[in-house]
Amino acid sequence: MQILVINTNSHTVPVPVMPLGACLVADAAASAGQTVRFLDLMFAKNPRKALTQELAAFPPDAIGLSVRNIDGNDMQSPLSFIADLPPLLDTIRLLSRAPVILGGAAVAVMPEEMISYTGAPYAVLGDAARVFPLLLEAVADNRIPEEIPGAAWLENGKVRINPCAPSPDMRTHCPVPAYRRWINVNKYLSLQTTAPLQTKLGCRFNCVYCTYSRIEGGNYSLCTPESVRDAVQNLVSQGFRDIEIVDNVFNAPYDHAMEVCEELAGSPSPARLQSMELNPLFVDDALLQAMAKARFNSIGITVESASDKALKGLGKNYSAREVYHAAEVVARHDLPCLWIFMLGGPGETEETVKETLRFAETRIRKNDVAYFNLGIRIYPGTELEMIARKQGLLSLSRREMLEPVFYVSPEISYSWLILHMRKTISAHMNFVCSDTLGMPSLPAIQRLGYTLGIRPPLWRYTRLIRSGLRLLGLAA
Repeated sequence: MQILVINTNSHTVPVPVMPLGACLVADAAASAGQTVRFLDLMFAKNPRKALTQELAAFPPDAIGLSVRNIDGNDMQSPLSFIADLPPLLDTIRLLSRAPVILGGAAVAVMPEEMISYTGAPYAVLGDAARVFPLLLEAVADNRIPEEIPGAAWLENGKVRINPCAPSPDMRTHCPVPAYRRWINVNKYLSLQTTAPLQTKLGCRFNCVYCTYSRIEGGNYSLCTPESVRDAVQNLVSQGFRDIEIVDNVFNAPYDHAMEVCEELAGSPSPARLQSMELNPLFVDDALLQAMAKARFNSIGITVESASDKALKGLGKNYSAREVYHAAEVVARHDLPCLWIFMLGGPGETEETVKETLRFAETRIRKNDVAYFNLGIRIYPGTELEMIARKQGLLSLSRREMLEPVFYVSPEISYSWLILHMRKTISAHMNFVCSDTLGMPSLPAIQRLGYTLGIRPPLWRYTRLIRSGLRLLGLAA
């Protein structure tokens, strides 16, 4: 069969994200003997025109449509990504009879709603690199894929979904796609993009807003440390130097993170590593020492809040005490740190916001960065959805929740939160929010940084960039 895999994501803020999952799916289909082409719409000025040209040059027998996110998760500037899908699907249906197979994290989060919205006859959930080739065989044989774990399909106007197969506890292979076979890698790199790498799947935490357990499962599936080392070497051989470990939480399980770091430290490599997803409960001196030896050049800690009341409302497994302890540990090491906060969750008040800001102002080093999310995207099936409905803040149907819908604690005024945060961010050059990331000058800054030899992550230079833009009289 001739298979066309399409990466539909074209969102470049704060940096373009390389399509790890879609490239792995393309690799898997090619390994199964299919003839595969890849259409990356990330940098397409006219996506429909690019799609039209591709369909004319390569008439497919099936089309894999990868959808990374439903929307931008930004309450300040709500942006739906799936609104771009109907024009693409109209083009496909006009020019091709090939069945469309949906995939990507967006589909895993809201599978029934996404299939109904698009009218796509098939979708893959779970480990798409395993499911997609099997589903292609069923499509070729005109067979209902009822025996394939992780397959979903439309049948008589109804969505049917097979449960995903359990992932192995330990993976001896840490998957890395042949990126240069499918996408314009140099274009990504010129905009400060890092090569993504996952050392594990699964999440055992119970944050009220999170969808990771639905996307990856609730049990850990760990890559062996040796396979992570080999994966890093694979990426280096493809020309990558900046590699980001994109696990939902890198340092849980703690022992696995330490073993990965030890393996990487013992392997000579020019790679520069980073991870933006550390849980403060498991941040200690031994971990940061191990990460430094493994050649991490930066870390991120997703603390969300420094208030016990707000942390409890978010369903976190740690208290403000652990947040402050993490700051004490970070202060003893040289690794630059990005602190990530989420304000407005259940139980948030003006006082809890001020508690968090006191922490940020007094415990975050001047050359480190604090990023603030304001408001929380509500997804169906999460505890946050139940909370919002119980509080009378949400009455939309699940299908209507495909459009961005957000939660803000009824104990706080959203207008107060916006005004207070803008004032705070204006006074601190190392504090940012989505407004800052939306600066029109950001792509030019990224390209300039790349030309000057400044390597990711660019946020390490936040104070310098914001101060420089202000001297030029520009908004920052």
